Amino acid sequence: MPRLDYRAFDCDNHYYEAPDAFTRHVPRAMQPRCVQWAEIDGHKHHVVGGRLAHAVKNPTWNPIAKPGAMYEYFRGNPNQRNPLEMLRDREPLPAYYHDADARLRKMDEQELEAIWLFPTLGVLYEELLKHDTEAVTTLFRGFNRWLDEDWGVARDQRIFAAPYLTLADCRFACEELEWALSRGARVVVMRPSAIWTAQGTRSPADPVFDPFWARLAEAGIPLVVHAGDSGYTSHGYVSDGFSSEIGTGMFKPSVKGFHIERAAYDFLITLVYEKLFERFPNLRVASVENGSEFLPDMLRKLRQTAARMPGYYKEDPVETFRRHAWINPFWEDDVHEIVDLMGPERVIFGSDWPHIEGMPQPLDYLVDLAKFDAKTQRLILRDNVRELNTPRPA
Repeated sequence: MPRLDYRAFDCDNHYYEAPDAFTRHVPRAMQPRCVQWAEIDGHKHHVVGGRLAHAVKNPTWNPIAKPGAMYEYFRGNPNQRNPLEMLRDREPLPAYYHDADARLRKMDEQELEAIWLFPTLGVLYEELLKHDTEAVTTLFRGFNRWLDEDWGVARDQRIFAAPYLTLADCRFACEELEWALSRGARVVVMRPSAIWTAQGTRSPADPVFDPFWARLAEAGIPLVVHAGDSGYTSHGYVSDGFSSEIGTGMFKPSVKGFHIERAAYDFLITLVYEKLFERFPNLRVASVENGSEFLPDMLRKLRQTAARMPGYYKEDPVETFRRHAWINPFWEDDVHEIVDLMGPERVIFGSDWPHIEGMPQPLDYLVDLAKFDAKTQRLILRDNVRELNTPRPA
């Protein structure tokens, strides 16, 4: 691969949560409603809201599958290997998955200028608690305090760990955003989902949440909508629920494979349909690890509504979306198609490192960008995320 004359800014890196990430700052009396540890047949598991969680088989992370273990599978499995074989090569948990200083050294090896850093399990547990708003807010307030202690929200101005926000309680969301801003956060994250509140479900663009969106727009930092457990149903075609348990049916095609992109599609198009960006023109939203193959149909539907409902939008809704949204394609998506749809200034590079479905090394992505000119490559690999990472107060 060619060498870059600059360092890349990776918009999608992950940590593996510490053993006490979900308990350190959660009051003991609330832990049974939030997250607890249980040992079953000699193995440790998370119990979330009183139910055994199946998001991962080993939440201690030790040993751990290697980064990009499923890379060949997502490249089309050219050697027709059994996916189970790809996951058998494991290693003791490296320090750079849970220690900030070690991660900075690893970033130097990987020639990365900076990273946005997101949860592994943290984006999965809101769904399991959504019927208990107090548990949701208690858990994620504690989780964010752990995040700040172990990682920092702007460590050495290179590791930008994103506090997890939920709109389940708008007052909580505003308070937590203020806390994140006071700590120097450059980015915050939430899952793409309808909002489960104590009063029922609402759209994320419902005016009841305008106090949060107003403060986010005023601060001028971006919201990342990151793949997680968004609670989507398969309507009986396959069992629902986010689970990494590997067995019968895990590696056969099913509609469950569409859930991540469906969730992002619904969330993003709703923000435009309900005129959130018209109300708050300084908002910036980045879609990370949600894929991008939904975009052609989503943009087509935006054009349809503009044609069918003349005068509803102040401007072409596709242009509104392009101005306010940035897209991180899956690395196996056709990045050239997404550049054509969004423009080179709205596409951002994310490796999903060190997850098994990501790339073995972040800059393996250079192969996919080889046909772009140097300017476009630099926009995707660094400059677009740099722009997002720079606060733009209203």
